[in-house]
Amino acid sequence: MNTNQYVAIMAGGIGSRFWPKSRVGLPKQFLDILNTGKTLIQNTYDRFAQFIPEENIFIVTSEEYTAIVKEQLPQLIEENIVSEPCRKNTAPCIAYISFKILQSNPNATLIVAPADHLILDTAAFQQTCESAIHFVEKHDALITLGIKPTYPNTGYGYIQHEQEAVEENVYKVKTFTEKPNLELAKTFLLSGDFLWNAGIFIWKISTIIKMFEQHQPEMFEVFSGEKEKFNTPDEKDLIARIYLLCSSISIDYAIMEKADNVFVIPSSFGWSDLGTWTSAYDNLEKDYLGNAIAGDKVMVIDATQCMVSAPHDRLLVLQGLDDFIVVDTKDVLLICKKEKEQEIKEYVAEVKRNVGEHFL
Repeated sequence: MNTNQYVAIMAGGIGSRFWPKSRVGLPKQFLDILNTGKTLIQNTYDRFAQFIPEENIFIVTSEEYTAIVKEQLPQLIEENIVSEPCRKNTAPCIAYISFKILQSNPNATLIVAPADHLILDTAAFQQTCESAIHFVEKHDALITLGIKPTYPNTGYGYIQHEQEAVEENVYKVKTFTEKPNLELAKTFLLSGDFLWNAGIFIWKISTIIKMFEQHQPEMFEVFSGEKEKFNTPDEKDLIARIYLLCSSISIDYAIMEKADNVFVIPSSFGWSDLGTWTSAYDNLEKDYLGNAIAGDKVMVIDATQCMVSAPHDRLLVLQGLDDFIVVDTKDVLLICKKEKEQEIKEYVAEVKRNVGEHFL
């Protein structure tokens, strides 16, 4: 393994679309959503540990989840749990880990990936990441992984790329488009030069730092001003001050959509961002009526195409439901048409307004 290769696994989100199973105190990255025997973050760590030195694997998470990370990844070096004092989206998160690694290894390459994605073909994923690392080692380039779309999904961002490759399977990015409507998504699918944005990035640390300096000068200034304090006992207090000064902005808006050195690798490795209950449904085994059931004591009668999740000691009897999401927990029961799942975040906001945060 190459000691200049690093990965930052982002694990600070709250996973509100997987409510009520995903809660603020224990969000989806720390849950075994697909009944694999491991949580999503454990699977993500294991995937990278196959080809990245374990001492170079960092978890970036909220301070409130540090103990959960330690519990679920006991093999992780404690210093490699990077705690954010508050949520400020992905750009400050990536700036933080980049400046931290820069202080210890200015020659590093970095993979940035979410903790809660599903990847079925780990061998193909590793090969794609290694191709991306090889490319950025030779070029001052930002690589994003694009997934060849299989249907007009309106919940994903899209990447349009040039027709001619600059190197084998590496293409210059033309445009980014956030979650399009159905008609636009259909057009993207037919065009053949649009990919789903997987939100997995590869670059040299030196390159991404330069991009922050060029496209986010204010954020660059606050991180670079006292960079010598990274990896010292002063780091925690420094970050607490820095985060107060940072805008809440995604890396896509902050850097990727502004930079002119962004490239994409079209990829096929059985990817899902597991962003919704329907994406979990798509990746779970189903009975002969098309029901995906996570729970030992769930009985379905004349029910079809349902996504059902329940505690293993909980008896659920469902009759006559078609195309529903049913999620039962010790204190909340959600019953929702699959076609309305994009509104679950709104339901969570409504719960907060009406009954407070106890059930979040």
